Amino acid sequence: MTGYIDPERAQFDAFKALNRDQPIQMLNLVAFNDRAAYPSDHALADTGLTGAQAYANYGAETAPILARVGGSIVWRARFETTLIGPTDEVWDAMFIARYPTAHAFLAMVSDPAYQKAVVHRQAAVRTSRLIRSEGLTPLESFA
Repeated sequence: MTGYIDPERAQFDAFKALNRDQPIQMLNLVAFNDRAAYPSDHALADTGLTGAQAYANYGAETAPILARVGGSIVWRARFETTLIGPTDEVWDAMFIARYPTAHAFLAMVSDPAYQKAVVHRQAAVRTSRLIRSEGLTPLESFA
């Protein structure tokens, strides 16, 4: 499985080009490193933390920022199996974060406290998917 940790510039530009004034939901699919891969000069570099432990640090430090911008986790689940799709994609964390606007998401990721905390995510994650979506009204059919 190819490692996707941070957005590429073109992906981030495409995100910013979409409507920023509407609520968005961000689907997060995350696979952890067995051992956290902190930069060698980081205080936690030689502590032997697992990727899951490093991600828990990320969550603890970013939860107040998420709340401050008006965001929340609206769905969490435990991965069981893939019925259709690549069988090598196994996720350790799956959740949807909701933001009142894309501006709020951008405010979160540019917050200095978030910028400091993101090192935990980068150390924790082997690969991930972060998918922006627009909520729709539920219907009785799929289309």
